[in-house]
Amino acid sequence: MLSQRQLRVGELVRHALSDILARGGTYDPDIDRQPITVPEVRMSADLKIATVFVMPLGGAHKDTIVKALARNAKPLRGELSRQIRQLKYMPELRFRLDTRFDDDDKMRDMLADPRVASDLGDEAHAPHTDALPADDPADAKTDP
Repeated sequence: MLSQRQLRVGELVRHALSDILARGGTYDPDIDRQPITVPEVRMSADLKIATVFVMPLGGAHKDTIVKALARNAKPLRGELSRQIRQLKYMPELRFRLDTRFDDDDKMRDMLADPRVASDLGDEAHAPHTDALPADDPADAKTDP
C-alpha cells in the first residue's frame, strides 16, 4: 500500500511531467511529434525512483516512445527539478508503457467468449442491480 506522501509526490511529478511533454520540453523528435499521456506515476518508498506509466495518444509507436523517453530521462529529470522545488532529491525516472486499456479489452473479450459465458450461466446475462428488494404488497399500508 502506498503512503499518502508517495501518492502526493507521484501526482506532483505526474502533473509537472505532463506539462513538460505537452509543451515539447524535449529536443527529441520521437517525443515532440507525438502527444503522450501520463496516467500514473508510482513512487518508491524512499521517493528516489519514479515509475512513470505513459501511453501515446492513439496507441501508435508505443515502443519507440518508451525508448525515447528512457533516452531523455536525465534531461526530463533536470527539467522536473526546475519545476518542482519541494523535493530534496529529484527521483530517477523509469518509463513503462501503460497497458491498462489493453488489459481491459482482453478481459472484455474473454468474458464475451461463449465458453466463458456458459460457465457463468444466467448470472452473466442477468442485469446487475444493487437496489433493495421491492416491498411486499401484503405489507403495504392502505389509506382509508
